[in-house]
Amino acid sequence: MSRYFFQINDGSSPDISGFELATLAVAKCEAVKMAAAMVCDAASRFWDTHDFSMSVTDEVGETLFRMAFIGSEGATEIPLQRIAAA
Repeated sequence: MSRYFFQINDGSSPDISGFELATLAVAKCEAVKMAAAMVCDAASRFWDTHDFSMSVTDEVGETLFRMAFIGSEGATEIPLQRIAAA
């Protein structure tokens, strides 16, 4: 089992305890679940700031993967450059 750290890229406190999970695939699934819960729990903040990202790192701090979400209400179009940068 490896320890994975789920870092929310919004200036909040870093994840210093992490979670022991069996595989990287399990960590990816957990990241999706966490992100969905966080977006739902803080929906007004998500829709006000229009983006949210999470990086998952290993025990030595190497980024294993990153997820980015961009919220858009109505017919607002988000430029592809912004999506690529997120």
